[in-house]
Amino acid sequence: MVNRNGLSVAAGVVLALLQSPAQGMGLRSFVALPVEKGGGVLRGTVEHTADTDSNRFMLNAAYGISHQQTLLFGVPYRLSPGGSDRLGDIGALYRHTVLQLDTPQGTDRLGLLAGVVVPTGGRRDEAAQAGAVFTHFRGRNELDLDVLYQQGFGDRANAARYDLSWQYRVRPSEYPEWGIPHESYLVTELGGRWAQGGQTVHQFTLGLQWVVKRWVFEGGVVQDLNSPNQTHFMCSIRFH
Repeated sequence: MVNRNGLSVAAGVVLALLQSPAQGMGLRSFVALPVEKGGGVLRGTVEHTADTDSNRFMLNAAYGISHQQTLLFGVPYRLSPGGSDRLGDIGALYRHTVLQLDTPQGTDRLGLLAGVVVPTGGRRDEAAQAGAVFTHFRGRNELDLDVLYQQGFGDRANAARYDLSWQYRVRPSEYPEWGIPHESYLVTELGGRWAQGGQTVHQFTLGLQWVVKRWVFEGGVVQDLNSPNQTHFMCSIRFH
């Protein structure tokens, strides 16, 4: 005998997952975010580095070509200290989802990344970049892992990064049968940044996210785990 109440609750959960216009994601990385066909996401992030008393603004954008294909862009701008050459290089990535396994409980996705870094200053060189991103989502937990390698041309050094992010949905503990509630997430991350000629700087991030329909408000603290030891504070607004 079919339990109608159970089916109704399951259908409501699936409907909420499919219709939710915004969701939790990693604070330090933008590549795992799913974007529907024709959909777009804008994200503005301000990061303050306490040790050097410097501030940086990062603008990210994503556009969904199809359910499997997404274009991702990012450009940094130095707010302080002042001076010339504040605009950073433009990063462009194409993400192709090569594997997606969906169930009523969650999803697993694997995507490949490829793109370029375009310099905005005449004295900098280009770079090609490639990598991969994996997402595992079940219930109140999401795990995102991405790796990205940059091959520099000319005088540009090679570089690489990784980000491992775990997002836990604090509220609501369970989705209602109908409607999309406000959500809050606890985010913890482990990341690494490497540039040719230097060591890999590993970083730990702790943050919070508040999802309100198409808006996401988020912030966190980033701590370098090895030299150079620095503390960063970041906050951002995301619009879907």
